[in-house]
Amino acid sequence: MTWNPHYRGDGTARKERLPDPPSWRLATPAAAAGTFRPPDGLVEAVNAALHLRRPLLLTGSPGTGKSTVASAVAHELTLGPVLNWHITSRSTLTEALYRYDALGRLDATRRAETDDIGLFLRLGPLGTALMPGDRPRMLLIDEIDKSDIDLPSDLLNVIESGTFEIPELTRHRDDDITVRLEDTDATGTVHKGRVTCTEFPFIVMTSNGERTFPPPFLRRCVRFRMPDPSHDDLVKIVTAHLGEDATQRAAAVLDAFETRIGRRENLATDQLLNAVHLVTGGLAPDDPLRARLVDLLLDDLNAP
Repeated sequence: MTWNPHYRGDGTARKERLPDPPSWRLATPAAAAGTFRPPDGLVEAVNAALHLRRPLLLTGSPGTGKSTVASAVAHELTLGPVLNWHITSRSTLTEALYRYDALGRLDATRRAETDDIGLFLRLGPLGTALMPGDRPRMLLIDEIDKSDIDLPSDLLNVIESGTFEIPELTRHRDDDITVRLEDTDATGTVHKGRVTCTEFPFIVMTSNGERTFPPPFLRRCVRFRMPDPSHDDLVKIVTAHLGEDATQRAAAVLDAFETRIGRRENLATDQLLNAVHLVTGGLAPDDPLRARLVDLLLDDLNAP
């Protein structure tokens, strides 16, 4: 990549070919999975969770690769696309299981259109993960520490049993209802209003440590803290994404990153990758733009 200021701020319209995105910004899970380097102990934690059919709870600083673990494991074990449930303070267990468009069905009835209940019901990421299948599905529950205080306990009740009920279907007289699934346009069959998994999904939950969890929740999880990367880890990460040549030309950027970490600044590994990708892409070592880009991209995440 050669640095080229496509946007010049002069108000002149141009139609130029934009630069290719860096490898970790490609919309392919395999791209991230292929360059992921697990820290010591993570492989054992993943295998323990797989053998015990327990959720894997990952904690650690932002940018340490917690979310990438799900993609890496799903890719290596061929578990299919990762199902994602990103948690907010408003997230509910019901929305993760299924969503029912009652108003849409009512409108279809008024218009004398097809009002088959299955057309207005879609399973959420957790509900889809619990659908029967020959292989377990991978479910990423991201930033669970942002949830309502009761959500983790409610979630474990479903995970422990591997089943849930859809009240709108239990009242329906038909035994089998075809519903839409969370990912793609696939469909599945719900028998008598109840979904029961045949293979417990592999669930990865991430937490930035913004809250504590009750002991009943923690004892049902395999827990692992993602360590902050060492100098050697950072070199391996940069090399895996950008190659040895970029790593050798980015020594000053690595030094700046580690110096800021030493000053207790909160930085993420992808900020380092962004900086290395740009400043090694055709800028001369003495170009003052390098320092400005490093300052721009290695900004403290806790800064106002």
